[in-house]
Amino acid sequence: MVSLTDSQIPSSLSPCSSSARIQRSYGRSMRTIRSNLYQTGRDCESGRDCSPERSPTAARSAAVSEILTDSVIDFRLGELTAGYMASAAKSPPQDDATELLQISRDFSDFSSFNSDISGELQRLAYICDSKSPQRMLEDTDRAEPEAADAEAVASTEILDISSPEEVEPVVKLCAETLMNSSSPIESKRTAAAQIRLLAKHRSDFRELIGISGAIQALIPLLRSTDPAAQENAVTALLNLSLQESNKTPITDAGAIKPLVYALRTGTSTAKQNAACALLNLSMIEDNRITIGVCGAIPPLVSLMVNGSSRGKKDALTTMYKLCSARQNKDRALSAGAVAPLVGLVAERSGGMAEKAMVVLSSLAAIADGREAIVKEGGIPALVEAIEDGPARGKEFAVLTLLQLCADSARNRGLLVREGAIPPLVALSQSGSARAKHKAETLLGYLREPRADAVALGGNVR
Repeated sequence: MVSLTDSQIPSSLSPCSSSARIQRSYGRSMRTIRSNLYQTGRDCESGRDCSPERSPTAARSAAVSEILTDSVIDFRLGELTAGYMASAAKSPPQDDATELLQISRDFSDFSSFNSDISGELQRLAYICDSKSPQRMLEDTDRAEPEAADAEAVASTEILDISSPEEVEPVVKLCAETLMNSSSPIESKRTAAAQIRLLAKHRSDFRELIGISGAIQALIPLLRSTDPAAQENAVTALLNLSLQESNKTPITDAGAIKPLVYALRTGTSTAKQNAACALLNLSMIEDNRITIGVCGAIPPLVSLMVNGSSRGKKDALTTMYKLCSARQNKDRALSAGAVAPLVGLVAERSGGMAEKAMVVLSSLAAIADGREAIVKEGGIPALVEAIEDGPARGKEFAVLTLLQLCADSARNRGLLVREGAIPPLVALSQSGSARAKHKAETLLGYLREPRADAVALGGNVR
């Protein structure tokens, strides 16, 4: 039985709506030590309580970071970003928002292919190179449930040499099985697994399935109480959504709300693949608001907090795409997205920090987003990223800090108190052309003589 824990938890107790801050554990860098000494000294001199319970340095991270691994998608993203940065010096200056979009424009597109890992593992675990596509389905219909599941994800070696004409009878039989209300759940589970497999690698198969009626037949399984059937349906729709011509039919079939349900209640694989399917559907601009209205943001935040490494990346990528719509920025703030995003900035492997900073930059485009980022400790986290993070992360961090400080003397003062000037100077001298430009611009803001900045944020020189 599928656990409905996420949907049964009252909103006041849900991790998506929690107002509890995820405190970042301050690192061992000299910048942090300088900043903490400066803060402690000022507090003691002003008569404030300097006890560990009240000291900012007493707070420690509430979340334990898992070991993250790089994926093919992360390597591809790195290549794309490196290529873009290499050509940055040849490009004319542009506004921050345009530059951010250019640097990260392939962020969503390539992450969407980080999918169906469980299907690939099952494929490698079961080799059946002596059967035709038609025979594969006939044998799974006669098999026991456990054997049927293995047969349903039989080797793609056969499919690689099959023509659409040979596969068409299999697709037709799968669609009929799914549409037949009297078909047992075991048969529907197997039919969904067959569609999932057929749609995984080949565009011509996806196109064939898209016009077969199978898309509409898969939708009811998204609410199935059979976890495997639900997962197969989710992943089949994910694979089908890779085909551009299938995105509108999937949307028109009413898949968005059931996909959000699967994102909330499914297995870990179902949740991850539901997030990716929603990402693909969000490539249609009008769908972004619809996905937000259907309630996708809170379970995405939950996946970002509680998911595996891959689940977190999928949630971040989908959140980034959805937050291009202003309404979804507001929903993300209401769902408590900022605190876990700031926490993820401290990650130093797997590209997690860079993805989190891209989403923070999107949220920093609105005033409430900037306020929330500062409240949740975003400035020290971003300064730490500039000092100790990878080159790509440093550029994202300085972009976000520019958004926070461009119109706020108070935030500039906070940035100076965090010891940001030395790492910014270093970045302005040794970073990429674009990072140098942004660091110099931010340093220019910090050097402006503003009396209100001195009053609110400390000694701005």
